[in-house]
Amino acid sequence: MVIKGFLVAVSIVLIQGLALAKTTVKKENGGWKLYVNDKPFEVKGVTFGGDVTKENVGKYMKDFKFLGVNTIRTWGTNDNTQILLDSAEAYGVKVMVGIWMRHGRPGMEGDDSFDYLKDAKGMDAMYEGAIATVNKYKNHPAVLYFGVGNEVYLNIATNEEKLAYSLFLEKVCSNIKQIDADHPIVSVDAWNFGFKWWKEYVPSVDIYGVNSYGPGVKQIPGELTKAGVDKPYVITEFGVSGEWDSKLDRNGYKIEPDDKAKYKAIAPGVKEWITPNPSCLGSYVFHYGNDDTFGSVWLLFRYADYTRPQYWATREAYTGEKPINNVPDISAFSIPDTNAVQTGSWVKVKLDASDIENDQLDISFHYNQRSGSRARKDQINPLVFKGNLKEGYQIKVPEENGAIKIYAFVKDTYKNIGIAQTSIMIKNKGFHSDFLPGARTALPFYVYNDSYKMPYSPTAYMGNFAEMKVDAANKEQVHGGKESLKITYEGSDNWFGLGLVDPPNDWGTRPGGYSVKGAKTFTFWAKASLDNVDATFGFGMIGDDKTYYDTDKQSIKISLTSTWTKYEIELEDADLRCIRSGFTIYSGGIGQPFSIWVDDVQFK
Repeated sequence: MVIKGFLVAVSIVLIQGLALAKTTVKKENGGWKLYVNDKPFEVKGVTFGGDVTKENVGKYMKDFKFLGVNTIRTWGTNDNTQILLDSAEAYGVKVMVGIWMRHGRPGMEGDDSFDYLKDAKGMDAMYEGAIATVNKYKNHPAVLYFGVGNEVYLNIATNEEKLAYSLFLEKVCSNIKQIDADHPIVSVDAWNFGFKWWKEYVPSVDIYGVNSYGPGVKQIPGELTKAGVDKPYVITEFGVSGEWDSKLDRNGYKIEPDDKAKYKAIAPGVKEWITPNPSCLGSYVFHYGNDDTFGSVWLLFRYADYTRPQYWATREAYTGEKPINNVPDISAFSIPDTNAVQTGSWVKVKLDASDIENDQLDISFHYNQRSGSRARKDQINPLVFKGNLKEGYQIKVPEENGAIKIYAFVKDTYKNIGIAQTSIMIKNKGFHSDFLPGARTALPFYVYNDSYKMPYSPTAYMGNFAEMKVDAANKEQVHGGKESLKITYEGSDNWFGLGLVDPPNDWGTRPGGYSVKGAKTFTFWAKASLDNVDATFGFGMIGDDKTYYDTDKQSIKISLTSTWTKYEIELEDADLRCIRSGFTIYSGGIGQPFSIWVDDVQFK
């Protein structure tokens, strides 16, 4: 009897635990409502992609609660998703668990491309990954629903490919429904790009996920009506109008909304443009993130650990509370309207800035140039400047050519940052129009340290690469950090090669690479599974017969041993303006399989 009672008690607990994760959508009074455990749930969310650990996840959750956030959206899962879900449940935060679907062409999400017409093996892998994700997390009480894909229709070129993706998406979603009846399925795309395809070919999608920015979000209900859709929707990304909707200034730069506009887009934008729509379940503000790139100035909650207006605006939208400490106000920022200024010259700027709390202000100037590789386009670089708020400032024109965007950064002591933008045109006499320099770097610059955020991609396979295996996150043999680069060759003869390149899978047809000007040496550590393994190591392999090339090439031939050894190439007189191939290795068969490990590759 005791055992039976115990089992009954356990069964009740398990059933109750499963019920905690039950989410439903219901049509009521001509609109749609979301329920969690039969209780109404209005989505007050943010998108989130932070590097979660057991040590820092609680900090994020406390901040979400401070902002009034009750759900976060992720785009995919990783090794730390369980940590995220466990902590979210402890703090009463629900999670939209993302399931990534690959894009059909390079775009805003990266340089990946996928063929939904031919790549059956790749689709099988995505399908199995999606089902595994649902099976793994479907019973976790923090799960609100699953979000399948993000802007795939936007990043597919032809209707034929979109149809193939739609049929594949329905296969994924319909099978998710069979294994999990407790969570709706959301599929996400930009604006109205998915409406037609979801309606006609993907009936298993329960909630339409719409990424829409600025006042255009008000038009979503009308777009759904025009498409003949009667389903609930959730705004899966929302914020100030983006680059894609902006007009050009006199120098050809997209005009970025100022900090006041960014605040107003979210508060009161959420309450005025999103909440009143009866079929809308709520919104996820983009993006609870922290970075130091072009996009982070425009859209993120933090820039280089300093709080932006979007952070405080989200708090007001979800709680009604005004900022505890306001972002510094920049009422004026401009540069004289000149046709072109010379590199190295000094230019006056007008800047008027203040702080409501009268905090001490720290002011600096920076620039961005939207040309070249993805990394270069994203970079914000410091400018040399002089002056003060009272007497005015001057900035020194950097070594660039063409239009650049100029930023004024105004920081207060509360770790808020106000940012204003303008642009100038630069004339550089020493610039060659057929050459694009690489993204700027700070020395020492690691080509490879660990696999996380590698600047170059190990995608240039050469020779008998069918017998070559590459593991960029090897944990068996490591010199520094947590991982090493492992290359295994299973052929008995012939040769093989590997290049770490930027952009991925490119041989000189797209802009890329990094400038490592000022570096004196190129160093790396290497070892082999056997002694006396000959290999040639270096950097640079794309010649100037290509449009985008390595400005220098260096290499050394080494007889490796089974012990970690440091190797060095002196860089005297090297032209390091654009290194697209950050590391190269060539070797050949020795009659038996062998492996080579490489670690701590850097210019310094």
